[in-house]
Amino acid sequence: MNKTTASTKCECRDYDFVVVGGGMAGVCAAIAAARHGCRTALIQDRPVLGGNASSEIRMHISGADYLRNAGARRETGILEEVRLENLFRNPQRSPAMWDLLLHEWTSREPLLSLFLNSVALAPLMRDPAHIQAIRVRQLASEREWMLQAPLFADCSGDGQIGAQAGAEFRMGREAAAEFNETLAESAADHYILGSSLMFMARDMGRPMPFVKPDWAPAFPSDAALQHRDHRRYQYGYWWIEWGGHLDTIHDNDRIRDELLKIALGVWDHIKNHGDHGAQNWALEWMGMLPGKRESRRFVGDYILRQSDLEGGRIFDDEVAYGGWPIDTHPIEGFNSPEHPCRQIQVPLYSIPLRALFSRNIANLFFAGRNISASHIAFASTRVMATCALMGQAVGTAAAICRAKKIVPRQAAQSAIGLIQQRLLADDCFLLGKKNADADDLACKAMVSAGSFKPGCGPEKVIDGVARPSLDDEHCWESAPLTESEAWLALTWPQPVTIRKLQLTFDSELEKRLIFSQDDSIYTDPLTLNAMPGRLAKHFELQTCTASGWEPVRVVADNRQRVRRELFDPPLVTAAIRLRCKATCGYPAARLFEIRAYA
Repeated sequence: MNKTTASTKCECRDYDFVVVGGGMAGVCAAIAAARHGCRTALIQDRPVLGGNASSEIRMHISGADYLRNAGARRETGILEEVRLENLFRNPQRSPAMWDLLLHEWTSREPLLSLFLNSVALAPLMRDPAHIQAIRVRQLASEREWMLQAPLFADCSGDGQIGAQAGAEFRMGREAAAEFNETLAESAADHYILGSSLMFMARDMGRPMPFVKPDWAPAFPSDAALQHRDHRRYQYGYWWIEWGGHLDTIHDNDRIRDELLKIALGVWDHIKNHGDHGAQNWALEWMGMLPGKRESRRFVGDYILRQSDLEGGRIFDDEVAYGGWPIDTHPIEGFNSPEHPCRQIQVPLYSIPLRALFSRNIANLFFAGRNISASHIAFASTRVMATCALMGQAVGTAAAICRAKKIVPRQAAQSAIGLIQQRLLADDCFLLGKKNADADDLACKAMVSAGSFKPGCGPEKVIDGVARPSLDDEHCWESAPLTESEAWLALTWPQPVTIRKLQLTFDSELEKRLIFSQDDSIYTDPLTLNAMPGRLAKHFELQTCTASGWEPVRVVADNRQRVRRELFDPPLVTAAIRLRCKATCGYPAARLFEIRAYA
């Protein structure tokens, strides 16, 4: 009788850029790199993308736009694309549909290979300072790959691959004296922010009993939930947090089990102790994967710190920005008698590229909650909208590194202007930076319009800023659409060749664009719960011919802030015109920026 032994064959694949971690940072990093010509691999150990924002954890994506009546602070770029599309296609706010949308956004990039349910096992080192490849195993298919590349990014949160490669990292809280941080502890320790477990509940329209498992704790009085508001219970509570005194990596299962006990004890309190109005409510979903806040933080060429945030520092090598408060929690989490968080408001601040690559592993980027920051600075940078911006910055920088055959540190020194201009062109806001793209033909054109509101003339669309500031709208706005044609034209002295026209419309960046399971969030008039009214919905692009203006592109269902219209064969014209026919509700047309490229 012949005996066979099953073995796993490891297949080698070559890429330009390999990203570990499919949370919002990793997704944006991979998409950005692929769009800029990098053959990219994205490795995710779960069946869905999104990390803490996925259907497995269901935390909404927070960022700088949390602050009401503070102007246009919302993060744009790839994150804005996905959230606007979700707003349009997923009005039912289904977590599974959000998963599907992230899958679609990655799968439609021809240069991006997605490895789901795949664990990054270990790095293969070319030498102590360079990763050569990452060994990956896909559990269900029993397949293994060795993914080789000149550049890598650890966007996994926990930073396992970076740590195995020998990248320097920190874990815990620094002493106040190290970075002169007034919010830090007097002595360094190993404590970090704990993890949380979310749940969802639904009104069933009839009495619904709940029997607490014997192994879950009982909280018979509100005193046990001091400082923890539980008047609304549809979406669970972020303050069901625990594990900050442990190792959130190696003790992850222990933390999950404790969080599950606490969550069921809290639900028992709501259902069975006191009148909370929850007689008809039942648990619909209970998370089984902890939403992790903190673990390893890598060390880059620069460590972001409290003074950078509070001073709104603008770095020469800025590639992203943050604006969430410095948000620290007691290490005991749910068991602490203190308030569950302490928030210190900060202005918008920049994040340097030097905080997004390793100090000692030459070809390793990182983005997300594991960036080079002190524990205090991390308490602001950790939120997912900020992580998405850092991811897009890293993917963009990786593409430029690959094209120029340089490593991240060299990019921060010699290519930062190019990286910044590319990020601006991709609708990523940078503090104090303007469009200075020499290839943008729109900047060489004369701009005119059929009508405009005072202070919002046509010249605003080429002033280099694509969002409103406190003292300037940086936007063309027409007269009401019912009173006159709303058009804006670019005219050149001689015909030019146009292969791409990029339009940046108004998606109301002063409002929150958030995807949450909490209905109460959408009662706020400064939260978008429908397509932005000022967004252009129906428009034409026209060129000037001997017989007049002729349409070359008609868009009847726009739902994006940025439209990139490609022309093949290219347009050869001395004038091109945007004619807006309808918005999503606003009476006039609005446009922040127009770019034209040959």
